[in-house]
Amino acid sequence: MSASSLPLVVGANTVEDQRARWERKRSRTAKELLETEHRYLEQLDLVLTYFVTILKAKGTLKPAVLETIFGPLESLYSASHVLSLHLEKGNLGPGLENFCQSLDLYGHYAENLEHANKTLKEQVRKNKSFRRFKKLQETRPQFQGRQLEDLLPLPLQRLHQYKHFFRDLLENTSPDTAEYQKLAKTMKSVCEVSHWVQDIFDKRENSLQLLRVQKLLKGQKTQVLTAGRWYIREGWLLVVPAKGEELKRRMFFLFSDILIAAKPCHPLHLLNSSKLSCQAVYPLHQCSVDKVFGHSWSQGGLLSVSLPTCGRQKCQWSQPCKQVSSCLSSRGTEMMTVVTEMQ
Repeated sequence: MSASSLPLVVGANTVEDQRARWERKRSRTAKELLETEHRYLEQLDLVLTYFVTILKAKGTLKPAVLETIFGPLESLYSASHVLSLHLEKGNLGPGLENFCQSLDLYGHYAENLEHANKTLKEQVRKNKSFRRFKKLQETRPQFQGRQLEDLLPLPLQRLHQYKHFFRDLLENTSPDTAEYQKLAKTMKSVCEVSHWVQDIFDKRENSLQLLRVQKLLKGQKTQVLTAGRWYIREGWLLVVPAKGEELKRRMFFLFSDILIAAKPCHPLHLLNSSKLSCQAVYPLHQCSVDKVFGHSWSQGGLLSVSLPTCGRQKCQWSQPCKQVSSCLSSRGTEMMTVVTEMQ
């Protein structure tokens, strides 16, 4: 073999080795996808067989209530069943094309899940016949100690798994194949639905945080529950009074548009001993936050929060939001903050 031909042979072997590695990884991922799809179908089948089908036949729940609790679960099962049949035959491309048409079902399922859980709890509390039926079904050995509430989130957990499986398949498929294009399209669709679902969860969590803070504050004078407002974080800070008085320990709640300062109510108060009294609400679009000294992370320091009130140039809220957020996220050391109004 001549010296000039050796690099070509080595290069060819390297390419072939890489393709072989891709194929091995792709085969392992496809196998794991099919195995986990079978387990997912088995769990969905438990809900459909021992709950949905029997409840429809018995009429224990009204059709509208049944639809609210289980949503498009039967359609999700059908879509995954068809996908598994394609995977068993090695027809990944056609299987993905068909599966993409059903992905919106996961978004609609996520939108309904909170209402489904509330309705389920209500029926368990009020409907004695359903409560006995549910308890009996959950004691079956097939459920392995799991309750219906544990199985209802399965589709959304599976959506998250799909995202990782399809990404791994895409990364180990040659870009010049038709299957790569179908995988890329499926991956894009899964990511879009995942973002849709995450947005639903984020808004739900934000609403719970706003409601929690509203309940922490004494009275209803301070309206925390406002459309478009996002909770960011909270923490205790030491406020430095303007006239040299003692430092005041205050709880601060940072939102996307305001900063709330509050102090604990008197511990002996009959109704509000565990609540906070709002002391000030600072609109962030009017705030100016300056570091006087020290650090805004973990080391402690001094921040000055100012409110222009007499025609001074106003600062953008995003910068103070960022700085105060850093301040509230410190651990182990309470920050000292000057809160003043610029005259």
